[in-house]
Amino acid sequence: MTGDFTEALKRARAHSPFLSLGLERQPELAEILAKGDGEQALAWAKAAGQSCDDVGVALRRERIGLAVALGIGDLAGAFPVTRVMEELSDFADRALDQAISHAVTRRVPDAEPLGFIGLALGKHGARELNYSSDIDPILLFDPDTLPRRERDDPGEAAQRVARTLMEVLTKQTGEGYVFRVDLRLRPASEVSPLSVSVPAALSHYESSALAWERAAFIRARAAAGDITAGEDFLDAIHSFVWRRSLDFTALEEIRRLTERIRDHHDGPREPGPGFNVKQGRGGIREVEFYAQTHQLIHGGRNPSLQCRGTRQALDALADASIIKREDADVLGQSYDRLREIEHRLQMVHDRQTHSLPESSSSLDNVAALAGLEDGAALVRELAEITSQVAQRYDQLLDRPGEDSASFASLPDGGAVSDRMEALGFDQPGALAARIESWKDNMRALRSAEARLAFDAVLPALLEALIEAPDPQRAFTRWETLLSRLPSAINLFRLFEARPGLLDQVLRLLTLAPPLADELSRRPELLDALIDTSALDLPGGVEALRARMVRPERGDDYERRLDRIRRIVGEERFALGTQLIEARHDPLDIAAGLSRVAEAALQAGAQAACTEFQETHGKVPGGELVILGLGRLGGGALTHASDLDIVFLFTGDIGIESDGRRPLTASLYFNRLAQRVSAAMSVPTAQGALYEVDTRLRPQGAQGPLAVSLESFARYQKQDAWTWEHMALTRARPLYGPPAAQAELRDMICSVLEAARDPATLREDVLKMRNEMEKHKHPSGPLDAKLLRGGLVDCEFALHYLQLRDGVALEPDLGQAIASLAERDLVPTDFAQWYDRLTRLLVAARLLAPDGHIPSAIGQEALARICGQASFPQLLKDLTEARHGVASLWADLFGETLEITA
Repeated sequence: MTGDFTEALKRARAHSPFLSLGLERQPELAEILAKGDGEQALAWAKAAGQSCDDVGVALRRERIGLAVALGIGDLAGAFPVTRVMEELSDFADRALDQAISHAVTRRVPDAEPLGFIGLALGKHGARELNYSSDIDPILLFDPDTLPRRERDDPGEAAQRVARTLMEVLTKQTGEGYVFRVDLRLRPASEVSPLSVSVPAALSHYESSALAWERAAFIRARAAAGDITAGEDFLDAIHSFVWRRSLDFTALEEIRRLTERIRDHHDGPREPGPGFNVKQGRGGIREVEFYAQTHQLIHGGRNPSLQCRGTRQALDALADASIIKREDADVLGQSYDRLREIEHRLQMVHDRQTHSLPESSSSLDNVAALAGLEDGAALVRELAEITSQVAQRYDQLLDRPGEDSASFASLPDGGAVSDRMEALGFDQPGALAARIESWKDNMRALRSAEARLAFDAVLPALLEALIEAPDPQRAFTRWETLLSRLPSAINLFRLFEARPGLLDQVLRLLTLAPPLADELSRRPELLDALIDTSALDLPGGVEALRARMVRPERGDDYERRLDRIRRIVGEERFALGTQLIEARHDPLDIAAGLSRVAEAALQAGAQAACTEFQETHGKVPGGELVILGLGRLGGGALTHASDLDIVFLFTGDIGIESDGRRPLTASLYFNRLAQRVSAAMSVPTAQGALYEVDTRLRPQGAQGPLAVSLESFARYQKQDAWTWEHMALTRARPLYGPPAAQAELRDMICSVLEAARDPATLREDVLKMRNEMEKHKHPSGPLDAKLLRGGLVDCEFALHYLQLRDGVALEPDLGQAIASLAERDLVPTDFAQWYDRLTRLLVAARLLAPDGHIPSAIGQEALARICGQASFPQLLKDLTEARHGVASLWADLFGETLEITA
């Protein structure tokens, strides 16, 4: 413990009548403080009321003891402001909890306070109470569990508890008071009782709550009474507070609220006599609202931002790169100092004040208590602090584009046409007329508020459109997107908040037809782009799966599937955006798409198994195993890839399941496989997920959907065709018990390593490739898969070598190529050829899904995404890669491939 307690006591006695009187009335505490032992002083204060049986008296004695101990320790510099606020908040928790217990047992002796909840909001919820603060709890009760007398109505019993606890805490006696209590934050406070039932509160927050109530609940926590029930309630309204989809209308209400606070504040705008350090410009509230507004925008999608404390929130926002670290540090340090000054103001007379005194002598007195030279020094310090806060808060309130003329609202639209002509649009008059017609014909623009929001964003929209790779095409796609929106307010608010997002969206609309179509179906996908992590590759499979299976209130099977589809849609869209923005190598995009699919398969299988078991139970000793093949097995998907999988199961086939509707193992796992396939492919409210292809199973479409591991092994060793073993080279277990997956990997390895006749293998490979060429033709000059010398020829050559020599048996073809190159079985340049072809495949699935050469703008984008300086260079490298593959093909099979441009 450090700090100058002697000087602190001197200043307190000279400048704080409240502290001076407290020291006089508590000489034992004063003696402890004089010795400089702050921790012992706090312990003494917390025990000050223990000998008293009257709850109200005991709490009042503890309160005055804490006020003196914390006050002197604060002045001495022994307790940082964070410690002071936390100690005050903890006392508020204890006081509210003891008052609730007293109120309950007064009516029902020996009862536990089950079913009565004290939620802490505001500074109390954040554990940031100020020195003379009131508290703003919400009191709730559960009609089913609240202790009451036999004939008591639950609602009336709850009101008796509320009235009693209010008396315990707020009544002014000879011992003082405990806390002033403000219950106006409760739902519909103007008409509701002091304590609101849990069902009524849930109904309010699910249907009619206002935006400011969301902000209030950012800092809410269960503080007293039935803590477990309180936490359950907060869990139930979690989605009300932390919304995944942005509600910019609600955020606009928060913005207007903060502006009204500034505009309607009667005190001085700049520090000086009468300045309010809480509500004044650059004051405490602006730091809090700065953090909370960002939390409302981003917190639903980033759980790390769902913290209560102001300093913690600022640090979390900086860690997430949502605000600058410098801004977080400046605002955090300013907040701490403003709170210290606020405490000095309140220590003088123990009043809930936030304003500097009007008289110079009183101002000098506060400054002296704070250890400053005079009032002028205090004002100078405040001026510097509030200036830094206000500057950053002004940036939060400013709307991008506000300085631009809102010319779209002019009746004749002439200003729109003139502006479009100045920007360089072709046929500006006709386009301006189309824009004007949107207001009459577009459902999304029917409301006055939507039109105002559109007017605000139109100048930026026009500038972004003319800068788009293909302005006319971007204009048409934008029009299509707008026509399909049920409401456009949130979208326009999003563009106002993030101007660069508009350019990004237009590139998606212009360059990537599959993404444009998906966006028109699900405009909420734009929400994913506001996160700073939107351009980061997805995490590992386990992290993705954990997000997909994380339980939510009201979960059922359909909701679990919807959640999987929502997350997959967001991740696939984000990966598409990253591709268009050339943020990552297309090979990394392909790997990211595969991780997303693998996580979805695991989550979907888990959900289907759980739901299936409710009816049919489990098969003793039997488990489902899923084998991935093709690009999924190899860990490199495109946006157009389907999922090649085989369903297997462990155990004996004749055993029955143990559920209320038992099935034999074979029938059980075949029906379960159908359920998993449906979980992955059948559209729900969130749309479709993947196409699932199970034709690589034993006996293809004619065979059962799921077979036992034993049967699969026997088939592969005795009956499988060469092409099935070629497919097996990219097989990878993706779901099932670890032991079964290990057994499956060992079996696959033994099959692939088996000795083969090279001549027969060569003949089979050539026959299969020739059959494929007859039935599957390249879609266009950019079909990196089916063009001769393309990816199919790469894969056939690789699989031939893997099976011929029983080596490089890696599902990841990149790893397999490296292993083959080490053995001099493929040229060292083969990896480069394969990667070039794969990059083009991944990029073209979005930019040229028909395989044909896109517009000049699309050509430029394709080259950039594939890491080439120009499109001609991309074509040159493509041709070079195909010739390289053809050369290896000729060496292996003695056939010359015709490579056409």
